[in-house]
Amino acid sequence: MSSVSHAQLTPLRFLERSAEVYPEKVAIVHGDRRMTYRDFAGEVTRLARALQASGIEPGDRVAYLCPNIPELLIAHFAVPLAGAVLVAINSRLAGQEVRYICDHSGAKLLVVDSELRSTVIPVEDQLATIQEIITISDPVSGPDLSDAPGPRYPDLLERGSDEPLDWTVPDELATISINYTSGTTGKPKGVMYSHRGAYLNSLGELLHSEHGADTVYLWTLPMFHCNGWCTAWGVTAIGGRHVCLRAVRGDLMWQLIVQEEVTHLNGAPPVLSALVSADEAHPLERRLVITTAGAPPNPNTIARCDGINARVVHVYGLTETYGPYSVCQWQTGWEDLEVKERAALLSRQGVGMIQAERLRVVDDEMNDVPADGTTMGEIVMRGNNVMKGYFDDQGATDQAFSDGWFHSGDLGVMQPDRYVQLLDRAKDVVVSGGENISTVEIEQAILTHEAVLDAAVVGVPDEKWGERPKAFVVLKPGEAASEEAIIDHVKATIARYKAPKAVAFLDELPKTSTGKVPKFELREREWAGHTSRIKG
Repeated sequence: MSSVSHAQLTPLRFLERSAEVYPEKVAIVHGDRRMTYRDFAGEVTRLARALQASGIEPGDRVAYLCPNIPELLIAHFAVPLAGAVLVAINSRLAGQEVRYICDHSGAKLLVVDSELRSTVIPVEDQLATIQEIITISDPVSGPDLSDAPGPRYPDLLERGSDEPLDWTVPDELATISINYTSGTTGKPKGVMYSHRGAYLNSLGELLHSEHGADTVYLWTLPMFHCNGWCTAWGVTAIGGRHVCLRAVRGDLMWQLIVQEEVTHLNGAPPVLSALVSADEAHPLERRLVITTAGAPPNPNTIARCDGINARVVHVYGLTETYGPYSVCQWQTGWEDLEVKERAALLSRQGVGMIQAERLRVVDDEMNDVPADGTTMGEIVMRGNNVMKGYFDDQGATDQAFSDGWFHSGDLGVMQPDRYVQLLDRAKDVVVSGGENISTVEIEQAILTHEAVLDAAVVGVPDEKWGERPKAFVVLKPGEAASEEAIIDHVKATIARYKAPKAVAFLDELPKTSTGKVPKFELREREWAGHTSRIKG
């Protein structure tokens, strides 16, 4: 193909362009720190040169263990600019988990935030491929109290130079990053993203979350999670402002929303709940767009988001699909519906995003299920925003890509309007007396109870039926509800046989770093001592 009419797609070009178009515009905010797009591009170049001077060669992996700080954002451009592959590690992992990811990815260099240095110290001598550990001291977190030996981030930068680098790549299908899955059912797998896929997903995020050049994006979503759903690159592409946030708390979110006039944020439903439940919550003069995924948004939370002038965009995807793959596309007239009716529509996973292919729901023979809203099947995807494969795991890649489609492991239905609705993970479905019961459907029914703040449902042993649903419920502060009241509410909302056999009230549900409930933890406690298989 002629080079005149074709260029390799890479998100590196996003920063080059914004630095040219908006050189004096503020690109990054972190505490008192302000960085323009010219500064942003300059620091990326210096770090890329420093990595090369440190022995990082094309294709090498560079690992980062950091919260949402500017240095991790800079790394999203600098590491691939150096020709290397970024491995952003979940900042909540234990030392041995960090060690496994570093070893499995073969990372040669590890950059770690000083507050997280204690995680690495116990396994430092066990890191098989890491040649050097660099410590970052972030002034926002306070003075660096780490006494760990070795170079600091400024020492690394001093190895670099301002000599320009080419903001292009020879192959758009080369790997730009490896993101590790949560590993709740085994060892985490390394999901490989390409430059092309990251480029396209970034543009899809900009379109569906309604970003513009005036975007002020608050980093409530972890950058390590699917590279922040590719918004690390996307917000840069549109010339928006990144507002970094080390820890998600209601008061801190509101402080920055007001101070920086935030227009957008992303996160799982618990982030939304923390936002609307904060003492500082109040109606905003300017509409705030909140993009959420991980679980269908709670109808009550949607109503409270309306109350602060925030619009919820519901998306769906997996680590294997660069984060969001589909969106519950807003339709004209939905704004006139009652909140509960609108929430029911918004809870659906929707249709493929504009840069992605359409979602399919298929049976065991890969036939599309009827669009009747009741026939359950597996959600499958393919296209530009499906991973290249699992790093160093061809067997798992072949299994995930069987029949030429990526198998999500999620079960859902196709509604008559062609919007997909997720019902459950295959491993979470409760099989009771031969009937498949969706735990998500039960959870959504429970969440419509006015006293309920959060809920999770798992299958538990039952002598007669094999297993039955059990609910774990968190009540709103100051509210009260009995087990009987919750069960009766569910029976009045969905089919009676789907109602939980029991309800346990908790102060809070266990959550992963991305806001999801690790249901396997709840199941393990319930199935302890039983011979039936515990689903992972």
